[in-house]
Amino acid sequence: MLDFDFYNPTHIVFGQNRLSQLDTLIPSDAKVMVTFGGQSAKKFGTIDKVKDALKGRTVVEFGGIEPNPKFETLVKATELAKAEGVNFLLAVGGGSVMDGTKFIALANYEDADNYQNLLFHGFAPVPSTQALPLGCVATLPATGSEMNMAGVITFNAQKYPFMSPLVFPKFSFLDPELTLTLPKEQIANGVADAFVHVIEQYLTQPVNAKIQDRLAEGVLKTLIEDGPVTYQNNDDMEARKNFMWSATNALNGSIGSGVPQDWSTHMIGHEMTAVYGIAHGRTLAIILPHLLRERKDKKHAKLLQFAERVWDIQEGTEEEKIDQAIDKTEAFFNSLDIVTNITHYGIDDDGIDQIAANMEKMGLTALSETGDLTIDVVKKILVSAK
Repeated sequence: MLDFDFYNPTHIVFGQNRLSQLDTLIPSDAKVMVTFGGQSAKKFGTIDKVKDALKGRTVVEFGGIEPNPKFETLVKATELAKAEGVNFLLAVGGGSVMDGTKFIALANYEDADNYQNLLFHGFAPVPSTQALPLGCVATLPATGSEMNMAGVITFNAQKYPFMSPLVFPKFSFLDPELTLTLPKEQIANGVADAFVHVIEQYLTQPVNAKIQDRLAEGVLKTLIEDGPVTYQNNDDMEARKNFMWSATNALNGSIGSGVPQDWSTHMIGHEMTAVYGIAHGRTLAIILPHLLRERKDKKHAKLLQFAERVWDIQEGTEEEKIDQAIDKTEAFFNSLDIVTNITHYGIDDDGIDQIAANMEKMGLTALSETGDLTIDVVKKILVSAK
């Protein structure tokens, strides 16, 4: 196991009908900006419930944060927060709203000319010294942003990750009832997103991290069991609870501590989203099986473990087990009605070249846990996904 520091201060409030507890978690004299995405949060009454729970506090609303939140939109939100003297942020929505709110929290203490510089640090922490406190009311299980210090922002038609321990949410509400109005497609994307989050931290190189491996395998098996149930049956609240908690645990730092991490699938998927507007979780499901087939030799030991301990494949040679596991993974995504070839989404050879060129422009030329997934390999993966 590698050396690591683990820090996660987020208070999780899990369960149904618990929004009234917002009153105990936000200072009584706070001026709160409530951030959200489209009008569904208002249409289905979630914003009203939140405002009721905030009682006598002054509330400023900012809606319209897009999927894959745009830098320009978040600048408007930041300027409003500054003008109104907001001192607490409350994100109500999925990963995009939570990511965007983290950016607002950091940008609040920056000059306008420096906003974009928050995005150019890759996976190194942003060198900020303060941020507005924030909380989350999660309405879409997927990204795990409700319990981590990371976000992804779209700037100049490309996606930039950022992170800072200053933007760990102070608390996050995980109420599965708030997810009941989601379209089925978003449930499918959320399951795929959470699944690949685990894979990027688990299917790398073995370092004898037994606890992390078994936690990861437990999350994967739960997603395999309860993800499709949640997708098919809106009334199965127990499956939905397990799916929601799986998505949070997929990226709260516990399974990624002390182990090598990959994130190649995410980096390729980000550019597919930026260029073609394909939902993030869907891009991950498209890329992952093809990437695993291309990288079988590099990931042999962990792929075999994945086959035996996640997919319960015990018969056949090691190669046969690995091939079956990758096929089962692709079939799992297909069971969520996610098509896993790029031609279905209108990506042709020119599109492959554009995605590869964008990645090169971003400096994403030595990916994976071993640093040898080059742009040429990216192209091979995309060609195999046609």
